[in-house]
Amino acid sequence: MLAKKLVTAQKRGETRALCLGLGMVACSMMMYFFIGITIVPFYTKSVWTTESVCKLLKANIKDKVLCPNSEGSEDEDIFPYPCLQVWVNLTASGQEVMLYQTEDTLERNPKCSYVPGKSENSKEVKARIETIASNFKKYQTFPCYYDPGGTQTNVILSRLYPPKGLLFAFLWPTLMFTGGCLIIVLVKISQYVSVLSAWQ
Repeated sequence: MLAKKLVTAQKRGETRALCLGLGMVACSMMMYFFIGITIVPFYTKSVWTTESVCKLLKANIKDKVLCPNSEGSEDEDIFPYPCLQVWVNLTASGQEVMLYQTEDTLERNPKCSYVPGKSENSKEVKARIETIASNFKKYQTFPCYYDPGGTQTNVILSRLYPPKGLLFAFLWPTLMFTGGCLIIVLVKISQYVSVLSAWQ
């Protein structure tokens, strides 16, 4: 009677462990799919792949401009903010080019180097832009990214999804997939050992 209860408990434990392993594998596959349709296209579409050094030429704050809304967005997404324009000398080519914060900044408003997030407090936005401008004037030389193919003549300060960020995004689903497969293999080994012991 006791042996039968032990066997039943063992089978239940193996079933739960097997479900856990399969669930982890399924979740990792969903995470791979999500990363593949969101982060990977932005990474492959970016042409600013080569790092260089930029030297500040001028950083001016223009009058307030309207943030143009993207396709499909509502009118309430348009808000005024001071326009920061940063011009730098790209040491790789010696050209005078405009600097943008990220790839997304150029798409949102090509006239400004920095586009703040939507904020109701215009004083905070103005103070943040003034701080950014003063930091550029303080640090005259800094790393930046440019397009080695020449399709984009401007440069960006930082990439939205650098190679390290892409690897980090794939790290968690890979660990989950490996853990799920390891659990499934251990359960199968346990079942095989149990059957072998019973046969002997």
